[in-house]
Amino acid sequence: MASLRRTEEAGAGPLRRTLTFRDLLVYGLLFIAPMAPVGIFGTLQAKSHGAVALVYVVATVAMSFTAYAYAQMVRVAPQAGSVYTYARVGLGRGAGFVAGWMAMLDYLLIPAVAYLFSGIALHTLVPSVHQWVWTALAVVVTTLLNLWGVRTAARVGFAVLATELVVLAVFVVAAVCVLAAHGAQRGWAAPFTGEGAFSPGAVLSAVSVAVLSYLGFDAIASFAEESAGGARRVARAVLSCLVVAGVLFAVQTYLAALLAPVPAAELAARPGEQGDAFYVTAGAAVGGWLQKLVAASKAIGAAFAALAGQAAAGRLLFAMARDRRLPGAMSQVDEGSGVPRRALLGAAVVTLVAAVWAARRHDGLDQLSSVVNVGALTAFALLHASVIGWFGIREGAGAPGPLRHVVVSLLGLVVVVAVIVAASPTAQMVGGVWLAVGLVVLAVQYLGRARAGGGAAGTGD
Repeated sequence: MASLRRTEEAGAGPLRRTLTFRDLLVYGLLFIAPMAPVGIFGTLQAKSHGAVALVYVVATVAMSFTAYAYAQMVRVAPQAGSVYTYARVGLGRGAGFVAGWMAMLDYLLIPAVAYLFSGIALHTLVPSVHQWVWTALAVVVTTLLNLWGVRTAARVGFAVLATELVVLAVFVVAAVCVLAAHGAQRGWAAPFTGEGAFSPGAVLSAVSVAVLSYLGFDAIASFAEESAGGARRVARAVLSCLVVAGVLFAVQTYLAALLAPVPAAELAARPGEQGDAFYVTAGAAVGGWLQKLVAASKAIGAAFAALAGQAAAGRLLFAMARDRRLPGAMSQVDEGSGVPRRALLGAAVVTLVAAVWAARRHDGLDQLSSVVNVGALTAFALLHASVIGWFGIREGAGAPGPLRHVVVSLLGLVVVVAVIVAASPTAQMVGGVWLAVGLVVLAVQYLGRARAGGGAAGTGD
């Protein structure tokens, strides 16, 4: 492979194959976070007019098409870089760069959202310390763990994940007991039908934010070069992660919506209270002890979700730098830890700035969570196009297997485009500007290679 030859020439060592299926699943669930809805529960309640459980059901179905596409392409190109690599293989180098560029936007900002969740939770526990201080501290601690090595981070992450699952189980049992004893604050079907008139547009708008919770399977794919079991194990982890997360998300948001003391319309009118909505619900329905337990679990869990996201961002930057799409310094692998240290540090700096900026604003969570997904959704659209390009054009869609892959990806492409259309105007604008900048960078690279080695250099090695 030409890209691997360039890696050796540039002195970028190979990534180590040390991750087991459990490690991959841990990284995916850490990035997704079993209690991911806690941080954006209020935002989704407000956007969907109270149909928050339906939002997660729709989002799980929508993301299942994308997870299936990842599972197919990771077998075709089991390399670091995830959607960047898949689009490059299925559609060409230019499309690969665009996919990687759009995914980069989210891989740099999604950890920032997770760190902000951590800061909000810790501020709930210790109000005397501003949430931006807690946010910055979470960035520093998890970055150090990522630099220590992928296996070390996975072991610590497994313990954090187990703790978060226990806390989630406590919440579910406590919520069921309260509902059995005192009933619900609203109709039993309200988390699926909404409060008042049902609005499909509002649900789709909320889905465009809820997909933030599902990007863990993409993180799993980014570790393809570090999986000890090859592409098949990665594909199995991708699909398993989505199924587990979808069930957990639907259950906890359904229970929380039934117990929520503040109607969705009031949350929509007071965006500053949306970040604390789940904690307020736990405290009002069960007691302060559960509010504090959930906050502590979310503080740690969100930080480690960001750890997994930051690790995936480092692998994406590493893969693009290895192919000379980003500065070559980011393609260096540390000899001691076996991780792309410079790429990780670059991702950490951008994430730190975005997270602290948002933590210092009263509407920071709403602003940040509303824009981070358009880049990933655009990359997902290119991923589906890559499946169609590889299995439908290069291999031919006549055989049952390739034809199934093409049909599923066509459906997935339609779903992703629909979610992009339903996204907020701000998110669409940010995504459009980021895409325009990427196209300019791509054009500059093309012209530079054309001058250096003739017109063909823009499309080849």
